[in-house]
Amino acid sequence: MATNGSKVKGGKLLILPGDHIGPEVVHEALKVLDIIEESTGAKFERDFDLCGGCSLDKHKDSVTEEVLKKSEEADAVFFGSAGGPEWGHSQPNPESGLLRIRLRMQIFANLRPCNFVSKSLMHRSPIKEEIIKGVDFMLIRENCGGAYYGNKIEEEDYGCDPWEYKRSEIERVVRVAGALAMQHDPPLPVWSADKANVLASSRVWRRITHEVFEKEFPKVTLKDQLADSLAMLLITKPTAFNGIIVTDNTFGDILSDESGGLTGSLGLLPSASLAGAPAAPGTEPTQGRNNAGGVRGLYEPVHGSAPDISGRGLANPASQVLSLAMMLRYSFNMHREADIVEEAVAKVLDSKQDGGLEVRTGDLGGKAGSKEMSEAIQGEVRRLLKG
Repeated sequence: MATNGSKVKGGKLLILPGDHIGPEVVHEALKVLDIIEESTGAKFERDFDLCGGCSLDKHKDSVTEEVLKKSEEADAVFFGSAGGPEWGHSQPNPESGLLRIRLRMQIFANLRPCNFVSKSLMHRSPIKEEIIKGVDFMLIRENCGGAYYGNKIEEEDYGCDPWEYKRSEIERVVRVAGALAMQHDPPLPVWSADKANVLASSRVWRRITHEVFEKEFPKVTLKDQLADSLAMLLITKPTAFNGIIVTDNTFGDILSDESGGLTGSLGLLPSASLAGAPAAPGTEPTQGRNNAGGVRGLYEPVHGSAPDISGRGLANPASQVLSLAMMLRYSFNMHREADIVEEAVAKVLDSKQDGGLEVRTGDLGGKAGSKEMSEAIQGEVRRLLKG
């Protein structure tokens, strides 16, 4: 395993392909990692295992204790997708394995960028081009607390989910927002989304968020926005929130899906779940540091398992490849290689009129299959690494 002081980059990687198209797109994304290893000399120790429906089939559980231990020991987890109709409403469900990994790894900050990987695809947004053009924000969702966790009550005529947050849980996730904002010059603005007008947990969230920013990030402009009005404004004025949005688990779940819809295709949206704030190039994280000198994280595409196209070679691998880029940047400090992967994906997707290759899968209006699009991305990564 590589350490921060060694010349050889890389580290320990747990790969969980998951269900349906998950193994297909993970397989294609790892070909890009192969090229990076060959070009840079980086060494990634790869361990494959099960999570989701495939784990239910084999172990009668969505994730085993062995896999949970592996996730704690890995520098990063590379995840495909979980779920499918064949598991119905079984308990535990396939998706519960991912929740348990998040909790075990304490990857409390989920990052989802909202921008256009290719400017040539702006017309696919359901929003008018004059409104959506230039949208570029990062949504950070608290991942390990709130209404999705805690002691739940489910009775025949009554149900209750505790919506609880402690100071430490709020502080650590808003620090991620502040740290990311400070990696830009000038610092990016940050919006904190809550429902402080009706929820006690939101009032605590807002107060502690302001305390953290006033003390630790005084140069960052912090603004409050009610989550419901933000949901509306992301449709009518999305570029007004260019910068960083940070919010709790429930609001983050809703707003991140909405922001995904702004770009017109889930097949292009990556995500990262991190155990600390990503460090700026040349520095180390102060929390959640892995043995590779980056921050521990789990990386996955935003799209689901897409059982309707599973096994047909039609899945768009771009989101999985872009998740790989986030992994290289945040968990392995390979910033140049991450930039190259993202540039390669953009080149493949750009129209020929814009100087691109215009290789696109069916979800983007094209005719390419997974393999064809993947090979185009691999070719561009090779070219750019040589350059």
